[in-house]
Amino acid sequence: MTPTTFPRLLFEHAAARPDAPAMREKAYGIWQTLSWRELAALVEALAAGFAAAGLQRGQHLAVVGENRPRLYASMLAAQCLGAIPVPLYQDAAGAEWVFPLQNAEVAFAVVEDQEQIDKLLELREACPRLSHLWYDDARGLRHYAQPGLASIDALIAAGRAFAAAQPGFVKARVDAGRPDDVAAMFFTSGTTGQPKGVVHSHHTLIDRARAGAAFDRLTEREEVLAYMPPAWVGQNIFSYAQWLACGYVVNCPESPETVQICLKEIGPSYYFAPPRVFEALLTSVTIRMEDAGRAKRALFAHFMQLARRVGPRRMDGQAIGLVDRLHYALGNLCIYAPLRNTLGFNRVRVAYTAGEAIGPDLFSFYRSIGINLKQLYGSTETAVFVCLQPDHEVRADTVGVPIDGVEIRVAEGGEIHVRSPGLLKGYYKNEAATAEVLGADGWYRTGDAGFLDASGHLKIIDRAKDVGRLKGGALFAPKYVENKLKFFPHIKEAVAFGDGRDAVCAFVNIDFEAVGNWAEKRNLPYGGYAELAGKAEVRELMRECVERVNADLARDPMLAACQIRRFLVLHKELDADDGELTRTRKVKRSTIGERYAVLVDALYDGRSSQFIETTVSFEDGRQGVVSADLKIVEAKVFDAAAMKEAA
Repeated sequence: MTPTTFPRLLFEHAAARPDAPAMREKAYGIWQTLSWRELAALVEALAAGFAAAGLQRGQHLAVVGENRPRLYASMLAAQCLGAIPVPLYQDAAGAEWVFPLQNAEVAFAVVEDQEQIDKLLELREACPRLSHLWYDDARGLRHYAQPGLASIDALIAAGRAFAAAQPGFVKARVDAGRPDDVAAMFFTSGTTGQPKGVVHSHHTLIDRARAGAAFDRLTEREEVLAYMPPAWVGQNIFSYAQWLACGYVVNCPESPETVQICLKEIGPSYYFAPPRVFEALLTSVTIRMEDAGRAKRALFAHFMQLARRVGPRRMDGQAIGLVDRLHYALGNLCIYAPLRNTLGFNRVRVAYTAGEAIGPDLFSFYRSIGINLKQLYGSTETAVFVCLQPDHEVRADTVGVPIDGVEIRVAEGGEIHVRSPGLLKGYYKNEAATAEVLGADGWYRTGDAGFLDASGHLKIIDRAKDVGRLKGGALFAPKYVENKLKFFPHIKEAVAFGDGRDAVCAFVNIDFEAVGNWAEKRNLPYGGYAELAGKAEVRELMRECVERVNADLARDPMLAACQIRRFLVLHKELDADDGELTRTRKVKRSTIGERYAVLVDALYDGRSSQFIETTVSFEDGRQGVVSADLKIVEAKVFDAAAMKEAA
């Protein structure tokens, strides 16, 4: 296809399908529809308003908030002028924005509401260039009189006046845009230091959006629910780049709390979620079934046993006997279809997960009930789409095959290198970091360790920099071990240690909802997270999970030494506000190791318990202290040779 830009795609849709729905937003319980014609008019007014305010080609516009049509329109309006939108995480503390705002020299920002305005106003001393701030939701801002602060409504009005005085101005700027112009900048999560601004052009983003759309035969008839942070490149690809490439409908929920309701109402045909979302949905189903009557539980267990045996084969297009087909059809009528409807997945044609490994049992559950859940592989730097799983070639232990335009090679040491039309232009103002990952020959060093199997599917083991060695020389892959622990519904997070040490030890975070329900069924009283996590019965539950992981690891000759010898259940949830996770919920392993060094030492010193006090941050900015005497648990390890012989 001809290279183009996002604004051109918008105006093409508006010309070809003016009355077709482009976006929907749920407000006050009612879905409001914005057609392509209305969206184009809104974007044109916003672009003229930005121009009147002084936004110029090459400058950056910060965009902060939940998924809102006028925030998406603001990104398009900036791109009309050749300016560059920089989406930031709306749930981040204001201090986390200082580096991106300073690094990108941001003078203009469009945000959702009072919460974001308050954070930006507090940063004006540290970021003196912040001169123009616009907000979408005016609630709570009525008496704000700070200089440069105005509503999006005022911006639109100013834009219409500007456009009336200079007709054709915005169109001329759109026509001047080129595919190789910078389209957006996404800041990485910064797991090991300051975040880096990943610079992408219109061409890189649109090329990968189109490649992904062609792979799964996406059309303008798709329905998508936009509920993940717009600052995350995955949400941006699915609800922005592919939206404009295909012309389908993007639906914005009223709030994060109503996502599940909106999911059922919209019934998306194209869906994406990280594994933790699918885990949470399955946990809710499990809890509901535990509360159901005996007859319903028995019926559910019977048909789920059938689904696990027949469902994946059915999804993979394999032959199924007549009796199994009829039996599955009955199960679909009684269990699977109502369950898909409850989850909001009744119309899903393609569903993807990525970002972390997904448990085989979890993966199999969704496919067994008729949901076409697949995995993909990519990153911010690759514009997401590198590998996708073709229909009928879906496996839990791989991330698919390279799609159109992508080349993959495995370098010495097992690091995956990628060459693709979707690669970043570079890291903003960071030539050294760019040179580290992007070679002169066009190969991008992903930092992931893995290999291509005999069928051409890519299998990821861990981050290359995280793969280490135990003291005896055995391979240590912490993320691989952590993911195996997180496959259990009762475990929310895990952190494994072992590089350069005699054995592997771990921290475990319980899933408060799942373990709370488990405890209530056993009449175990508790007053909060710390009390529940400290119960002996919960430690025993965690020990069973750890030992099942050890048994699984023992069957793998390469990773048998990674069995967990000792572990503890943390007294608090790992939290991005405390700097322990990134905003995309990736574990900051080195930060956690330093913050809880006394606990790491206790694990390796042979202690049976360790007292600790930890400072925590609350949502309103206050800080408090959580203390506990944590018990350390010994876990059984298995003889690799015996396990192999038994298998």
